[in-house]
Amino acid sequence: MQFSKNIVKQVMMLIPASVFAVLATGCASIVNGQNQPVSVSTGQVQGATCALQNNKGKWFVPSTPGSVTVQRSYQDLTVDCQKKGYAPADQKVASKTKGMAFGNLVFGGVIGAGVDMADGAAYDYPNEINLNLNKKA
Repeated sequence: MQFSKNIVKQVMMLIPASVFAVLATGCASIVNGQNQPVSVSTGQVQGATCALQNNKGKWFVPSTPGSVTVQRSYQDLTVDCQKKGYAPADQKVASKTKGMAFGNLVFGGVIGAGVDMADGAAYDYPNEINLNLNKKA
């Protein structure tokens, strides 16, 4: 009888720590946050100015190749680059839902998944974006 009471007591002590561990691993915003660094290059042409935009804001790369930190979103990222003597180039970069977002739904529940989807933490863009600029005719 004493043996089974000790086991029950030990299991009861582990439950709060286990619940915390499960909830903490399910939240994408804790792991990756709402922001993401993105690098932009324009092929062989250097020194182009680029604007990146989604529904969360607008960011600028003053000279390519360069990097900027953007806020994640469910919406695609629009990238517009230009340089004197070259035709402007633009590209839509797809936003992808992270696999972790689905784990958050299971472990963090609807509230955790909803928060990460609303603040953008459940989404990701490619780390590198490449556009080609062509000389004006």
